[in-house]
Amino acid sequence: MIGICGMGGMALNAAALDTRVKATATMTMYNMSRVNANGYFDADDNEAARHKMKVALNQQRTADYQSGRYQRVGGVVDPVPDDAPQFIRDYNAYYKTDRGYHARSVNSNDGWNTIGTMSFINQPINQYSNEIRSAVLMVHGDKAHSYYFSKDEFKKMTTDSKYTANKEFMTIPGAVHTDLYDGGVNHDLIPFTKLTSFFNQYLN
Repeated sequence: MIGICGMGGMALNAAALDTRVKATATMTMYNMSRVNANGYFDADDNEAARHKMKVALNQQRTADYQSGRYQRVGGVVDPVPDDAPQFIRDYNAYYKTDRGYHARSVNSNDGWNTIGTMSFINQPINQYSNEIRSAVLMVHGDKAHSYYFSKDEFKKMTTDSKYTANKEFMTIPGAVHTDLYDGGVNHDLIPFTKLTSFFNQYLN
């Protein structure tokens, strides 16, 4: 498997469950449970903050039912405000340009249903990633706001585990989060040679 962004976390979760999987590569991985339950960099990792968020989300569930339509949130900001953090600029440069724009892309347009990721708050993925016996390669850029997701998950997989020999971490110097979607503006940041050798080694 190859999982990109949020699907990277899903791929690890699948590898922890499905013993038929031989090799998994994650690119610029997001842990969707962690970010939804705790906020970025775990800034809201406390019961009070989660309760406040759950109250608002459940009120929105009622409002959606009453209106007959889902409120949307999370579409990429356009134009980008002057005070926007760099990762917002990076998302705009991908999803709002020919690099990644698509008419049916939620990120390119109106975003996700506001309540669509609620289940992640209460159902953490990757609970048993340290029990993955098959091979894993994690790839992330060191300039990505999401770098900590991969670093922490790899530490978990290789610290409290007997199955570390086939686990690898690859940092792409200078790469931001969206660079590993398509290789960046110059399309040369995805480590295709490493990915090829990794899968050739373990898919046998």
